[in-house]
Amino acid sequence: MLFLLLIGCSVLAAGIFTAKILENAHLKELRQNMEREIAIIQSLADWQTELHKPDPRRYFSDLAEYLERTAQARVTFVATDGRVLGDSEYDAQQMDNHLNREEIVMARERGSGYSIRFSETVNTKMLYVAQPLKREGSNEIEGYVRLSMSLAHVDETVRELWLGLIGGLVLLFAAAALVSYRVSLGLTRPLEKITDVANQIKQMNYKSRVHIGNKDEIGQLGHAINTMAESLQAQMQRIQEEESRLKSLLENMISGLLMIDREGKVELMNRSAEEMLGVSAKELLGKPFREYGQHRELVEMSDRGWDLGEPVREELHLFYPQERIVEAHIVPIPGNDGTGAGAGLLIVLHDITAIRKLEKMRSEFVANVSHELKTPLAAVKGFAETLLAGAMDDRETARSFLQIIYDESERLNRLIGDILDLSKIESKRVQMRFSPVHLDSFVEKMLDMMRSAAEEKKIALVSNTGHDLYVEADEDRLQQILLNLISNGINYTQEGGRVTVSVEPAGEAEADGEYERIRITVEDTGIGIPKKDLPRIFERFYRVDKARSRSSGGTGLGLSIVKHLVDLHHGTIRVESELGVGSKFIIELPVVHA
Repeated sequence: MLFLLLIGCSVLAAGIFTAKILENAHLKELRQNMEREIAIIQSLADWQTELHKPDPRRYFSDLAEYLERTAQARVTFVATDGRVLGDSEYDAQQMDNHLNREEIVMARERGSGYSIRFSETVNTKMLYVAQPLKREGSNEIEGYVRLSMSLAHVDETVRELWLGLIGGLVLLFAAAALVSYRVSLGLTRPLEKITDVANQIKQMNYKSRVHIGNKDEIGQLGHAINTMAESLQAQMQRIQEEESRLKSLLENMISGLLMIDREGKVELMNRSAEEMLGVSAKELLGKPFREYGQHRELVEMSDRGWDLGEPVREELHLFYPQERIVEAHIVPIPGNDGTGAGAGLLIVLHDITAIRKLEKMRSEFVANVSHELKTPLAAVKGFAETLLAGAMDDRETARSFLQIIYDESERLNRLIGDILDLSKIESKRVQMRFSPVHLDSFVEKMLDMMRSAAEEKKIALVSNTGHDLYVEADEDRLQQILLNLISNGINYTQEGGRVTVSVEPAGEAEADGEYERIRITVEDTGIGIPKKDLPRIFERFYRVDKARSRSSGGTGLGLSIVKHLVDLHHGTIRVESELGVGSKFIIELPVVHA
């Protein structure tokens, strides 16, 4: 294409040069002819006589008109003062003074003058040629003869030359384009394809291929490019798969991970680290880790890792964004020479809050179990020793002591039973047997079982059912849930109070009129639960009023067992309470289990 452009420019320049030379030659020849015609006119005119007459304009005007027909050019006679004496086409009296016209000035100074300009008189571009009329035997100028001719013919000739030149250029370009096209088919186009594919590979588009059927050197080059692209594509696919697996692994790791480069800037941070430290990766990536001020202990620990150049392990207590215990491992990343922490640091964070909490709960559980077992055992042992010491002789006292021993042993038996039940439930060793349960009749049955205990305290048991609802549940475990809640309501309600059990649909009905979940509510008018105790009400051995719990014979495990059994039914339980007004335990269960 560049070669074609150079050819076109060369031909165009040659054409312009040729056209200019032809135009100048034509004008020169035309000027010379006009000068010869002026010389003939000077020899024909009676200048000496006519110039000195009072009104020479008539003579010179008639002569100009006559000469125009012969010379086929406009003829003008000009006096030495610039007055037009005669003109072959216009009235001489109405014409301007010609003393300062270019051709007249040049004729006066050089003996012959010419100019090319646009004539407003005839409204076309004209060639003017003038020569002075001199007195015989002297160089005194008596007037000027001027011929003018339209250059329309010259312009037409040049225009024809340009048309020929342009036509030739068009033909040349067409021929050159055809030749270039033929060349590109055989050489340029395959190279362009190869170049395009190479650029595509450079831009990481490894699927691009060269499609060339030639078996010459260009074809072999295209085949080599394709082989290279296939190899790169396979390697990049493996790299992307490894990167995807690594990214998925990092993002789904439970442990937090931070990588710090050799300049101390955060280079990598996974989602778990964001959650543990309460900061997004966008805020830390590319910034110095030493400037991170929310957890100074971790920053100081990383500084020790830099200084020591060896792994550092420490247990940290973090308080933001929430309180948690973290086990931090600082591991130096060796440099290329295999020594020191030249490449950076790797910080691994393990959230051990649940482990420490579990250890604390286990410790508290052992302490609570020991305490709960020790209390009835101490009572049994104390009263047994009293009986052995002689209280057996007093029949009434002995009976009273034996009753206490019996009650404490029953309490001990219930405690051991609840501990075993809770252990089975927490270890997922409870086998759930789901079957349809008609809730209206089931609730009435539960209230009947607790009615005698309620009547002793003059507490009314109220059933608020009537929706004819069924639920898929383990009937024995559901019975254990309701009995625990109703028993709690009776124990913590004063005489004359009320415990109400309600059953209703939860949420809106489906298109077929069925419900996805049901709600069971156990409400009492008892002493209520303080707000500060509500979050811990389902913990093992947690009691709001320890004295009242022991006097009621509670083990402190009932609500914990209820919470675990509701979870096994894939349900939820929550509590609402107000001191002095009462408590409300709300259970929501799915109607059908998958």
